[in-house]
Amino acid sequence: MEELILSVDLGTTALKIALFDNYGHLKALSTQEYTLFTPVASFVEADADIYWISFKKGLEDLKNRYPFVPGSVRALGISAQGETLFFIDKNGKPLRNAIVWMDNRARRQAEILSSEFTDEECYRITGQAAFDPCWPAAKILWIRENEPEVFKQAMKFLLIEDYFIYKLTGEFVSEGSLLCSTAMWDITGKKWWPEMLEYLGIKESNLPEIREPGEYVGTILPKVADELGLSGEMAVCTGALDQAAGAIGVGNISEGIFSENIGAALAICVPVNRPTFDPNRKIPLHYFGIPDMYMMHTFTTGGMALRWFRDNFCRMETMLSDLLANDSYELLDKEAQHIPAGCEGLLMLPHLSGSMAPDANPGARGVFYGFTLKHGKPHFIRAIMEALGYIIKRNIDVLNEVGINVNEIRSLGGGSRSRLWNQIKSDITGKPIITMKCPEAACLGAAILAGKGMGIYGDVKTACNEMIKVSERFIPDPEKATVYGRQYENYKMLFNNLVEVFNKNLT
Repeated sequence: MEELILSVDLGTTALKIALFDNYGHLKALSTQEYTLFTPVASFVEADADIYWISFKKGLEDLKNRYPFVPGSVRALGISAQGETLFFIDKNGKPLRNAIVWMDNRARRQAEILSSEFTDEECYRITGQAAFDPCWPAAKILWIRENEPEVFKQAMKFLLIEDYFIYKLTGEFVSEGSLLCSTAMWDITGKKWWPEMLEYLGIKESNLPEIREPGEYVGTILPKVADELGLSGEMAVCTGALDQAAGAIGVGNISEGIFSENIGAALAICVPVNRPTFDPNRKIPLHYFGIPDMYMMHTFTTGGMALRWFRDNFCRMETMLSDLLANDSYELLDKEAQHIPAGCEGLLMLPHLSGSMAPDANPGARGVFYGFTLKHGKPHFIRAIMEALGYIIKRNIDVLNEVGINVNEIRSLGGGSRSRLWNQIKSDITGKPIITMKCPEAACLGAAILAGKGMGIYGDVKTACNEMIKVSERFIPDPEKATVYGRQYENYKMLFNNLVEVFNKNLT
């Protein structure tokens, strides 16, 4: 009987459930989408039960795609979105909708926390550069002030991975990679921040037990095993924040490697062997998916910019792709590949919804600069691709300033499927870009952690060596270094010269 590992990626708008063997071969994948609620502009919520319902549907779909003997699935691992918060009563039931990570209702509460503790202390204790409305600490304070009955009845405050582990095992357990951005966890002491808990009016008993990522929690509850049609011997292990899981899924597990994930957002992850704080607080510090490792991690608007351009200005390409049953982005690639590096002077700032680290500015906006009569649609497509390359290089430069040297870049997410885009990123950064055969890096990373937690592999490095396969390597073209170096300097200058204009968007 073959040995299999089940993994689930708890995403913002969809849940993915995947089945891998011990060698990293993806046997089957199911994606289940769900709807978020936005009753008020700054509110983003989800039915707390929708994640479990989607998991059950996905598991049934998975069985249809790849029938397996329940006893062959030895372990389950989890990749999870951060900050999404659940309020659980004494009976283990959700008291209200989950508040999704992107919810911004707690702006005033974030300002209160910033005034009470200072952003500098927030960074020193938690690794997060400043208090943010998205952080669960601010959300809990909002609930305490606006929904006092929910706050009073809440026995546990859980993140989405914690909630899933509880549903599967009955245990209240969390792990460091997901706790960093709660603004309630001491990242170097690896314990709850007592002064913050006291200020919020909660106790450690209201929070889950802290474990390491990729640690065995227990076997699945018998009644849940029956409900799901799985073996009662299946182990459940702690997982990791989705971006940490994705980094592990492409083998980014040691210093000197940088992973970038271009999806709706551009996320970057850089593992470090010790807590490394940026004195300018430009890049947040997170706990990694490997015990006692950390990662510099941030994100900003990414593939969303290219999708926005496609949806609004590339109707012909979209119609043609529907007719030919292929990917519309492949058509955009074909148009952009005929444009020379640097887009003949056309430059873009891709900040359609503000910019994040290392040039954080919520008022930043998208800009096309330098177009003339000779520029056409293909120039604009390539300019967007190059803009994301400049952001990656900007992050690498800031990392260099704090003594972190990047030798290679591992690429994952939708952007990694574009060979043109990968070459552009390599040429701009001057670093090799490496892609992997498995397209589901976060799911694979969660499976690797579960394999390690179950003891199938002795450590994450061994599991990565067995389960990850390289697809392609893109080597920087030295002939493009001059033009991209000039455009990169123009990119930085353009952003800095527009800061005053961007700041007006905040008033």
